[in-house]
Amino acid sequence: MPRIAEGRPAAKPSSNVQKDRYQRILRAAAKLGAEHGLDHVQMNDVARQANVAIATLYRYFPSKVDLFSSVMRWRVGEYDQEPDGAAVADPVAGVADLLIRISREMVRMPKLSLAMIQANSQAYAMGSQESAFDDVRFARIVQRAAGMSEVSEEGERQVRLIISCWFGTLVSLLNGRFSVEDAEDDIRAACALLLRPLDD
Repeated sequence: MPRIAEGRPAAKPSSNVQKDRYQRILRAAAKLGAEHGLDHVQMNDVARQANVAIATLYRYFPSKVDLFSSVMRWRVGEYDQEPDGAAVADPVAGVADLLIRISREMVRMPKLSLAMIQANSQAYAMGSQESAFDDVRFARIVQRAAGMSEVSEEGERQVRLIISCWFGTLVSLLNGRFSVEDAEDDIRAACALLLRPLDD
């Protein structure tokens, strides 16, 4: 079971040197997580790989839950680069292509992907506001892929259902219950069903 922090707030990097150190830690954690999974990564090994003192690691990440949920936020941020309001010719294809691309990247590193999911779930259960923000941010990424510039309550529900369906499919895929082909077919089917025009 990963060590859980006892209410100690994590420090945030401010200077360029601190930000570089912070990124080195995230990259080191991602590398070790991909090799060993959450339970078998040691914080000492992350500090050594990142070339930082163990006290520095714990200052930014009081626990492995904090560390790997932060790796999840870092990875989600890589998909949050496109400007809002771009025209989308086919919302179903746009969302399906996005979710399939993310799934393919995650299935290439199943141990890391499961480590991020496990840590983020624990952080969310502990009331992490940052994990709640991740949900909003990821919904915005999916909305952008669908070409939703102004999202109604019903549109929010559509996106929420798509994400829930995709997430369940992704976890089954990572656990070997689905083939990649079946998972991708299911993702496309879910997008087609759940992103139908609201007035149908």
